[in-house]
Amino acid sequence: MINAKQKARTLLCALIFMGGLSLASSLSSQGMRGTIKKESFGKTTGGEQIELYSLSNKKGMEVSITNFGATVVTLKVPDRGGKAADIVLGYDTLDGYEKGTSYFGATVGRYGNRIAGGKFSLDGRTYTLPKNNGENTLHGGIVGFNKKVWKAREIASKAGESLEMTYLSADGEEGFPGNLSAKVVFTLPAERNELKIDYTATTDKDTVLNLTNHSYFNLAGEGNGDILDHVMTLHAKQFTPVDKGLIPTGELKNVGGTPMDFNSATAIGKRINESDEQLVFGKGYDHNWVLTRAGGGSGLLVAAEAYDPKSGRKLEVLTTEPGVQFYSGNFLDGAKGKGNKPYPQRAAFCLETQHFPDSPNHPNFPGTLLKPNVVFHSQTVFRFSAK
Repeated sequence: MINAKQKARTLLCALIFMGGLSLASSLSSQGMRGTIKKESFGKTTGGEQIELYSLSNKKGMEVSITNFGATVVTLKVPDRGGKAADIVLGYDTLDGYEKGTSYFGATVGRYGNRIAGGKFSLDGRTYTLPKNNGENTLHGGIVGFNKKVWKAREIASKAGESLEMTYLSADGEEGFPGNLSAKVVFTLPAERNELKIDYTATTDKDTVLNLTNHSYFNLAGEGNGDILDHVMTLHAKQFTPVDKGLIPTGELKNVGGTPMDFNSATAIGKRINESDEQLVFGKGYDHNWVLTRAGGGSGLLVAAEAYDPKSGRKLEVLTTEPGVQFYSGNFLDGAKGKGNKPYPQRAAFCLETQHFPDSPNHPNFPGTLLKPNVVFHSQTVFRFSAK
């Protein structure tokens, strides 16, 4: 016969054992999930401490993100032989990001891309923004989200490692109305080589919003030649033509029969130097493509694919956004980046998922109005493989 004390002792041992198994299981899942580490990235000229967060998984992918500008600093993925390399342009130090003007890896806002004349009207009022791109406003103004210090929080789950960045943009900042609470969550899944970016925002006053990430990709490795041999596919039947100032004319033009047709995989450099007016205006590709959505849905779809024949690396871009800006690095000027390597013209490309440029001034474009009591959310996924 087992007395009450023996029963209690047996039950306690069982609970301790089960708890040990649970703890071991928890530690194991953390190991399978991947890792995240935090280190100092220096101080801003204003004395604010900046951090660098590195996320990695068991598939050989690693991404480093700083809370200065919610910026992707490095992104390492394997080639066809399993060798990992950093495939995004950037700088080794915080000083480069503070002084840089190319938006390397940055979260762009409050309004990504261009707004014509630095003006738009909303609720019967005209708002004037600082001009930082000729006569236009580009990527949120003179001090956009890419130059702000974001608040970071690490999030762990069985699905992978996540890093949450939040920033409160005050009413009137860079001329935009409303106190805007922005949140960007970067997730590196444990079992897939992809970087998932979720954008969320709310406002207390009617405002306009267009958030994106401005990573520059060279799938052969950053600083390793140009991207003219990269093969690009854009799933879009139309694009938005621009004027000399790279402002959309308002037309949605079919890509068929033009150098803008990337529905079939085509080398970026194959037609980039043709005398087409749009290529002349942009000094290459710097245009918004209207993504083809069956039935007008708004879910996650494959917007673009890029492939580097040399390394075998492939990038797929999935998004819930209606457009993607394909930029072929035409205005890179040889400035020094990581390892003091020069980044000359067309050393990388960008695929900025977005609403269309200058949408507040084009009623026929998908709207960018965000109202109080409405939660904005969009998602973009950069998915990598090699063959």
